[in-house]
Amino acid sequence: MYFNSMPKIYYDSAGTGQPKIVTNLMRRVGLRTKVKTNTMLFDTYSLREGETPEIIAHKLYGDPELHWIIMLVNNIIDRYHDWPMSTNQFNSYLNQKYVDADGNPNTSGVHHYEINQTSGDTKVTIEVTDLTNYPNALTVTNYEYEQRRQDRIREIRLLDPQYKDIFIDEYKNLMKESNV
Repeated sequence: MYFNSMPKIYYDSAGTGQPKIVTNLMRRVGLRTKVKTNTMLFDTYSLREGETPEIIAHKLYGDPELHWIIMLVNNIIDRYHDWPMSTNQFNSYLNQKYVDADGNPNTSGVHHYEINQTSGDTKVTIEVTDLTNYPNALTVTNYEYEQRRQDRIREIRLLDPQYKDIFIDEYKNLMKESNV
């Protein structure tokens, strides 16, 4: 359904002067700000280990093919970097991304330092790189940094199932509006 709603365009990928009709994969729609901030339309959900958009769509909407709704609502463009990794994927990712000079995994290395903001919301932290001016800054390891990111993206929003059909119809209409 997702790709079927995308407009078709003429595209000459080979540069031969003979374009073919293809699906315009560059066409995107997004949620309006009013819709995004309407808390009555969405529930917050904390993903569990191994849950995929397809699993959530099947549980919530009875159809795994509606996984695109979950992705669109949460502005997930890259399934492999915007969706939480499994524990094994996460550990593998860390061991490949953070290596020392000898090529060994270095997940306990310093990623950055933080201080608490002193005005306004004092729970907010500020990243610093210079310990000279901030000797009491807290060390954040590579592991801690990446784990925080995973925890943030694990919290997703789910469209209330009663609005699913309206959402799908609106998506189809928006995709038809123009071929730009």
